[in-house]
Amino acid sequence: MRLKPDIPRPHRHLSTIRDIIGRASLAPAVTDRAVGTFTALAEAEAAVHGIGIEEVHFHEVGATDAIVDIVGSAIGLDWLDVAHICAAPVELGSGMVRCAHGLMPVPAPATARLLTGVPCTYGRVDGEATTPTGAAILKHSVTEFAPPIGFVPKRIGYGLGQKDFAVPNVLRATLGTSSTALEQESNTLVECNIDDMSAEAFAPLVDTLFAAGARDVYLTPIVMKKSRPGTKVSVLVDDACLDAVTGSMFRASTTIGVRQHRVEKRMLPREERRIATSLGEVRVKVATLPDGSSRWKSEHDDIAALAASRGEEYLSLKARIDREIAETLAR
Repeated sequence: MRLKPDIPRPHRHLSTIRDIIGRASLAPAVTDRAVGTFTALAEAEAAVHGIGIEEVHFHEVGATDAIVDIVGSAIGLDWLDVAHICAAPVELGSGMVRCAHGLMPVPAPATARLLTGVPCTYGRVDGEATTPTGAAILKHSVTEFAPPIGFVPKRIGYGLGQKDFAVPNVLRATLGTSSTALEQESNTLVECNIDDMSAEAFAPLVDTLFAAGARDVYLTPIVMKKSRPGTKVSVLVDDACLDAVTGSMFRASTTIGVRQHRVEKRMLPREERRIATSLGEVRVKVATLPDGSSRWKSEHDDIAALAASRGEEYLSLKARIDREIAETLAR
């Protein structure tokens, strides 16, 4: 609930809010989540205003109702004892919103900053659909912004907003279980189409991209305009290495432009183990399936190195080693 425009709203610093929450005799996990949420909000406001985090004056979000919202959400999540929180893409709304600094476009600057890297939708409602307070709660608490896999709903609750929009102003929360939580990774997919480069140049290009920090590189034969044969170069990369990988694509290939977009990768939980065999130690990747069973794969480079050092044929040596690994994992 927002305070009426003619009622003064208190301005508080992050240190004041920390003190208020710290004196509330809350469970440690609740305090940590609430303070963490306000800290994320302060970092966004500081970045927007170009000041230090402790210099931020909270306006609407510093009022009592916002503290109650953030602390209340922390208490609720602690009481529910959830291990994994999924959320749909966040609707931001459209138009303008009036706040302490005047009229601002939707989303408000702090909301936009907080939801960097989060999938969002726009324009489904006329007005502000996500406030900085709500954005901070989502950013700090949600594990992944994607539908859960293998989810079994148990209980469902609804929260109704006061504003009337073209779509229902309703928050639905569903509590349930999942046999195996899939891991998630967010990357950028960078691609280009090449039809004027020697085939021999693609191998060093792939090596260069991996050296620049690419997580994966793959080549796809394609037919381009005027029926010219070409190759699509696809590279998965995280944000930290995006500039380095993009620069390497321009320097090490003949492309003059690349396409890029965010992709979400879901993965089975997995671990790498080192297993001793009669022929030497081999790394093994073990993945856990949603039903609790597992599958594994021996590391090619380790087996190839053993085959070369022993002067044996790769396939027969791999078969022997895999039998020993299977016996070890079955114990």
